[in-house]
Amino acid sequence: MRIRREVEQEKNELNMTSMIDIVFLLLVFFVMTFKIVEMEGDFTVRMPLAGNGQSSTDDLNLPYKLRLHADGKGALTSIELNSMNMGTDFDKLRAEIVALVGTGEPIEGDSGPEIEIDTDYNLRYAHVIQAITAVSGYRDQGTGQVVKLIEKIKFAKPRRG
Repeated sequence: MRIRREVEQEKNELNMTSMIDIVFLLLVFFVMTFKIVEMEGDFTVRMPLAGNGQSSTDDLNLPYKLRLHADGKGALTSIELNSMNMGTDFDKLRAEIVALVGTGEPIEGDSGPEIEIDTDYNLRYAHVIQAITAVSGYRDQGTGQVVKLIEKIKFAKPRRG
């Protein structure tokens, strides 16, 4: 009786060395070319505490109050800064903030101005971002430098109704 041996299976080995080299090269490439955009995330946001209906203010520096009204579909209907109606123009809002705050450097030890944004519950998120952009700063067309206005931004609970 003759015993047949099964054909020896060929062993296919995958050489992972070159694949790992490529992964590290890509990782190094993306880390070295990553640039943080200066205008993104250039503001401090303080959210209200859960269940706390009252907002605290630091010392006697009362925050500016920005109220954004919306219609039933979430479109912006009006902007109010300290009960002064701005229509729906964010450029007018920025001009008013510049008039109130100024564009100079903050005094050392001064924590700077603060703004509280109060919105209707169904307001579209894009309008809130436009408001944050308008009050936090802008890029000067002449010099290309970023002019910071208000860095302390906090939010009131959205209003229903």
